[in-house]
Amino acid sequence: MDREKKLQQLGERLNYIRDIFAGKHNENVRLLETKMADYRQREVALTDAEKTEAVTTLADLFDFVERKLEADLTPMDKVRIVRHPQRICLRDILENVYDNYTEIGSKDEHSIDPAMVIARAYITRRQGKKVYNQSVMVIGQEKGHGEEFRNGGSVKPFGNAKAQYYMKIAETENIPIHTYIFTPGSYPIEDSPGAGQQIAKNIYELSSLRVPIVAVISEGGSGGAEAIGLADRRLMLSHGYYSVISPEGAAAIEGRLREGQRASPELIEQCASQMNITAEDNLRMGYVDYVIQEPELGARPYHYDFFRSLRQEVLRATDEVALGVRGIGLFRSLGAKFRRKKPASEIDYDTTHVRWNLSPGKLDKLVAKRHRKFRKLSITAYKDERSGYARLRDKLASFWWDWTSHFKYDFLGRRKQSVSYAIEDIDAEVRFMTRRLFGPLVRIFRKLPGFSKRKTEETERQLTELSDWDEQDTRGGNWAYISPRAKEDRAITCPNAGTHGCLDLWAPDLYGEFAGVCPNCGHHFPMEYEWYLSNMFDPGSLYEFNSQIEAGNPLDIPGFDLKVEQAKKATGHKSGCMTFEARINGIKLVVAMLMATFRGGTVGAAEGEKFLRAAARARRKRYPFLAYVHGTAGIRIQEGTNGVIQMPRCTMAVRRYIDAGGLYIVMYDTNSYAGPVASFLGCSPYQFGIRSANVGFAGPGVITETTGMVLPPHYHNVYKALARGHIQGIWDRREARFNLTQALHTMGGRNLYYR
Repeated sequence: MDREKKLQQLGERLNYIRDIFAGKHNENVRLLETKMADYRQREVALTDAEKTEAVTTLADLFDFVERKLEADLTPMDKVRIVRHPQRICLRDILENVYDNYTEIGSKDEHSIDPAMVIARAYITRRQGKKVYNQSVMVIGQEKGHGEEFRNGGSVKPFGNAKAQYYMKIAETENIPIHTYIFTPGSYPIEDSPGAGQQIAKNIYELSSLRVPIVAVISEGGSGGAEAIGLADRRLMLSHGYYSVISPEGAAAIEGRLREGQRASPELIEQCASQMNITAEDNLRMGYVDYVIQEPELGARPYHYDFFRSLRQEVLRATDEVALGVRGIGLFRSLGAKFRRKKPASEIDYDTTHVRWNLSPGKLDKLVAKRHRKFRKLSITAYKDERSGYARLRDKLASFWWDWTSHFKYDFLGRRKQSVSYAIEDIDAEVRFMTRRLFGPLVRIFRKLPGFSKRKTEETERQLTELSDWDEQDTRGGNWAYISPRAKEDRAITCPNAGTHGCLDLWAPDLYGEFAGVCPNCGHHFPMEYEWYLSNMFDPGSLYEFNSQIEAGNPLDIPGFDLKVEQAKKATGHKSGCMTFEARINGIKLVVAMLMATFRGGTVGAAEGEKFLRAAARARRKRYPFLAYVHGTAGIRIQEGTNGVIQMPRCTMAVRRYIDAGGLYIVMYDTNSYAGPVASFLGCSPYQFGIRSANVGFAGPGVITETTGMVLPPHYHNVYKALARGHIQGIWDRREARFNLTQALHTMGGRNLYYR
């Protein structure tokens, strides 16, 4: 019976090798097939002892071939490994790594989203005669090999919402979180609250969640991975991948394929190699902390020694996070260094005990350390052309603003506010006593002839006269910037002419006086970002900073340097993000603008760094922070994880700014999709869309290709985004200046001092 089970397992291993290498290494596959067939032919004539010996020899041959093939694995081979049905899954980890667990948040196909599994688990550790059961919240995607209802680990918005809910439960209970990432990417549907919006909420919460977080990556697909991937320690399985997009998706973009066309295997292999998606690549670039070694050709459910190693690595990582903020600094650092000098296999973490629940002060240190860790990532993936003098000057300026703002707002401001509150209280008391003392006299005077008549006439005048219209915030068609398209002598038909009866528009009128808006139905034609720079902010108030930070080619992809240089020449900008200070009706603010004209407004290391610095500048100067999105196609795939890491980095910068009391407003225009919307843009509590905007997690083509869904018309327009709660209002382009001014005045609340 044992022998038959081994033979069945060898057959599965043979099928596995065929699938992984997809037609490659045929000589090795044929060798194994021949040996298997030869044994089956001779099996009847062999004794039991000879059969056992033959099966053992056959197993040794499989081990030898797998070791040989392991050395020739390509990045795309590893992608096929993590996608294979025989790959370990979260259920296997729960069964073999933890001592006991209870799945919560509903389960199996009855779950709110069975692709996201939540479990309350514990690990038993023994130190001497004492036994410790350490609780942990386990959150991860379940690919559910053979269980189609799990959607291959592709989580829907409400699945990520479920994960966020139990993250907060873990914070309340002060227990660590272990996340396991097994996803090709989130399911790109806009069911409320929308895929991108929910991922943004998850990243925002994770950035300052007050418990230790350890993440383990097997298949890390873009935003789906980031939804649970922001952690104090990020471990990665040696055969896993972590990427901004799938190799097939990258090949489709690089090959400029049309609908129905498929990329060649050679192009897919090339993209997988160029994007630096393997564990070794991500460890080298600093985006994961440690790599957990797997058996040859990847871990499968029967590799019980691997689960032992995984348990040890997870225990060690959680211990390191706790020890990193606890105890006396000298002994804490020496202990951590000693632990890392030895591999986990040489230390039995089951027989050591480190307390994981931390005091409030230590939790504050933990969050601060997490923010510092992500702030340092990707700092070598962009070009900084500033001179040494300029860098020193900027550092001194930052230092100056830190202390000036602290003295002005925190030290003096709080004392001034205390005095002001005291004066207000005294004034209220005096007025109350005055009314009590002199109230009878006032009532007598009101009954005197003529007094009552004068008051009545004044009240009637205020109620019946029209208020004066203040034209300070309206331009009346006299725009400071006129689109170059206004020079075209041609008629333009409004898309709504058939339903709304709009007359044809003459281009000089449409793009000049009308600001690209149909005067009949209000349809917004796309407009250049320069229109907003000139017509929304006070003339002459723009001051650009960090312009010397340039987009580059950190992965050295052939030919991409030329494309970046072409974008720089065409736009006059060195990256797709422009950061500047400006005024609007005298209110000072910091602005980060994503420009669709530069590589589709995609975000890479340079854009992320500029956005992050803009948020930090707004925090130092106590200014409101506006993100104006002229359009973004998402994360720049040519930068790989250098781009995708900007999602948590920039979100953490926004979180620091908001926690400090800042007012963060996002305004969308044209097409805004993918990673930025699913992170540092989507986490704003105040998001607005110009009527020309489309907002969502993935474009219509991507959704149709991935899900097979035929989308209804206008699936991503601002009205749909407003209906699902993604944005909080829709603005007419011509009223953007007035609306933004009003927002700064009314939404600041306690943050009004930022003006």
